[in-house]
Amino acid sequence: MGDVVSSHLDESRREMITARTRDVMKEFSDLYEKQYAVALFNTVRYEIEGGGGTQSQLLHRKDPLAGRSIFSGNLFQHLEENRKFRNRFVSVPNSYDISLYENKAAHDRGLHAKTTINCAGYKALASMEEYMELINSSLPGIKAKVGNHPFVKCATEYPLILWHPYARHYYFCVMTEKEQKKWHAVLQDCVRHSNNGLPEECTVQTPAFTDAVRLYRQAKGHYGTWDMMCGEPPQILANLVMETLHPELRNMIGPRLKGKMQQRQRNWMLISDAVYKQVLAQTTGQYDALVSSCETQRLSLDARLRTDMDQIITSKEHVNNKIRALVLPKAEQVLRTNVQPYISSILEALMDPTSRGFSEVRDVFFRELVEISKNSLNGGGKEKLGDHMERLSMLAFHPVKMQSCYEKVEQLNLEGLQQRFDVSNPSVFVSRAQILMREQMDNAVYTFEQLLNQSLEAQGDNDICKTIQGCQDRVLKKYDYDSSTVRKKFFREALLQIIIPYMLQQLSPSFSTELPRFKELIFEDFSRFLLVENMFEEVVLQSVTKDIMMAVKEAAVQRRHNLYRDSIILTNSDPNLHLLGENSQVDWAAKFGGDEVEGSAGGEGGGSGSRRKQVVSMIQLDGVPLPYESCLEVPGVDLIPEEGAGMSEGTDMPEEKEEEEEEEEEEKDFGLPEDPKSPDSVNEIRDLINPVMEMAVPASEQNPSEDTNGTEPATGTVTLEDGVEEDVTHVTTVVEDVPRKSPRDKSSPQSLLQQLKGSVKKKVYTEHQEETANNKAGEEVETAVKEDGQITEISTADSDSESSPKPPLVTDSSSHGDSGFQSPTNEGLDEGESEPITNGLNGKDKIVDPVEVEVEVA
Repeated sequence: MGDVVSSHLDESRREMITARTRDVMKEFSDLYEKQYAVALFNTVRYEIEGGGGTQSQLLHRKDPLAGRSIFSGNLFQHLEENRKFRNRFVSVPNSYDISLYENKAAHDRGLHAKTTINCAGYKALASMEEYMELINSSLPGIKAKVGNHPFVKCATEYPLILWHPYARHYYFCVMTEKEQKKWHAVLQDCVRHSNNGLPEECTVQTPAFTDAVRLYRQAKGHYGTWDMMCGEPPQILANLVMETLHPELRNMIGPRLKGKMQQRQRNWMLISDAVYKQVLAQTTGQYDALVSSCETQRLSLDARLRTDMDQIITSKEHVNNKIRALVLPKAEQVLRTNVQPYISSILEALMDPTSRGFSEVRDVFFRELVEISKNSLNGGGKEKLGDHMERLSMLAFHPVKMQSCYEKVEQLNLEGLQQRFDVSNPSVFVSRAQILMREQMDNAVYTFEQLLNQSLEAQGDNDICKTIQGCQDRVLKKYDYDSSTVRKKFFREALLQIIIPYMLQQLSPSFSTELPRFKELIFEDFSRFLLVENMFEEVVLQSVTKDIMMAVKEAAVQRRHNLYRDSIILTNSDPNLHLLGENSQVDWAAKFGGDEVEGSAGGEGGGSGSRRKQVVSMIQLDGVPLPYESCLEVPGVDLIPEEGAGMSEGTDMPEEKEEEEEEEEEEKDFGLPEDPKSPDSVNEIRDLINPVMEMAVPASEQNPSEDTNGTEPATGTVTLEDGVEEDVTHVTTVVEDVPRKSPRDKSSPQSLLQQLKGSVKKKVYTEHQEETANNKAGEEVETAVKEDGQITEISTADSDSESSPKPPLVTDSSSHGDSGFQSPTNEGLDEGESEPITNGLNGKDKIVDPVEVEVEVA
């Protein structure tokens, strides 16, 4: 692996990558420093003038995941060094970084993770077909054939893949489809959270960064949305560098890669990952230095802004009017002809899947409350209520339960509009809508918790179901209002993200030469806070905003998709509720003394507390045999146990697994042979070299005392099932008591005779002899008593000599239809099939298989 990377990324090429990154960062730094001052001006102005939108009706909790982890469990990870799948214990903490450990013990001891994955920019895939579609376009001039195999062979039919356009890919697999769906939902949630890496709380750094990135890409001719605007700022900057560097290196290195197509794809992925790591390390250091430099100037800039704010605002309005007079006529013409006819169709494409997603959030929340009400009606008690409320508190961050909500929004399709408005991928809007849905779910849950806690403290535990119902109605009403407000804001922002870049692309060439002359109208002292480029975009934004607001307002007036009209404003409708928002989060487990919820084994702190530590219940794998934690060859991995073998409470086990376990229990009860395993002792190894065969024979009825345990040397031969003759070296006698079966389980005299006839050689029986044998067998059955049986073990050594053939020994009773016991009759038996003969004394039976021994009937 290292040779491939080093041979194609020599010192000169690495220096070229460093130089290209430095150039991009220098250009970006100039833009960022300018936009930082503008963002600071907007923040201070907003703080002084005030303003803001409608007030949220639901409460918002500050740190919902404090002290929690998302998920943990076992996965099989593909190791690049030996191309095998190895079991790893995976932990997903509240940072949503995926940590892979050698095993659960290493995680519990606090050891460093083998690998930590930041999922920003990744895509979580659940099929090799999806992966092949992406990987086959990674190298130019290579067209993969349909059905072509990937360079990674998955050990099971349930793969999980993390794909990145520049960084390393990660391959996992699980044993069941149910686990694949759960892990896929978890991985998607990790990607969704990691992509949302720009905190909205940073009112200066975040807008300065996003505007600088947008202006940089516009200078390169890219005006549309960018689907790699994901992750933290250094990751986004690395993506910005790779956007142009990656195709150049691919065209430069791709033709020089040797080997089959799969090998070239694999080598290119390793090279691309090495380049991305180098670029990311450089952007991280330079961005940190850039932010530190700007932050040191913040105090002085803030002081100047507060001193001259009125003059700066006046100057800005003056320049804005001049630019508006120049730009507005042309902007309105473009808007009228190329934008207005498409606003309604864009809005409809956004509204339908988004509204269905928010409606599903409401339904999921409602169903959870119904379950809590049912539990209270069924006399669950306070302990169960505390347990249910602990689960409910993490509902918004449960990727499996929220998956149905997220899937509704994933149906968003802007086909037909993407090319016209340069929308690269609707995933930008899908991810944003899903984040908003999760926030609204958590707000609803948190509000319900506070209301229920307040009601229980005031009214006690009398009629809990009625109390829950009252709190539920209040929260759902508030959710409907907040959901409408959030969706309308999302629609307006999405329309602006789609239309504004298109408008700028149409107008910028016409005004790029005329805009610089407006700089002369700005005082030099204010020039850092007033940029002509920003004011030009504000004019274009104002020209479009009116039409967008009208389109969203009309949709609300028509009551489409359950949107409230703008005239319906709920201000201070529940003032006491917002006082509850200042309270700390309710610890339901401690309040009601409930048992610790499963999933606390996730390991995020133990202690005596009973708070639910893990959002998604994990599948325990305690007691799994050693092969599960060893390297496994690909693709034929047959010894990986089902993950359902150790499922925690509340997880269904597949029917096939239950049947297998029932069969194993029967085999243990009835002494059936187990599947062969690797020898663990010297005696077992000797048994493999000198095989031991068992043969059941009847004990002596006249002298039962003569049958004793012991080993004696012997000579002779025996014929195995495959016809090979082996020498007999020793005979070991083991006397065992065999319990007597009930008369119903005994075979009839006729079946005994049929079995005797099948095993007797060189004897011809007459009708009289058959009747005599039947009568004698019937008398033996009626007067059967207990008697010891004996089993003779015959040790054989390998031999090539030939001797007279003997009947083969049959020891596998698993082929019997009744787990080794015979039915009262011979119905359903194949013709000529022999059955064991049971007979005995003193209430016990001897088992005699006519295939194993020869019986001569007198």
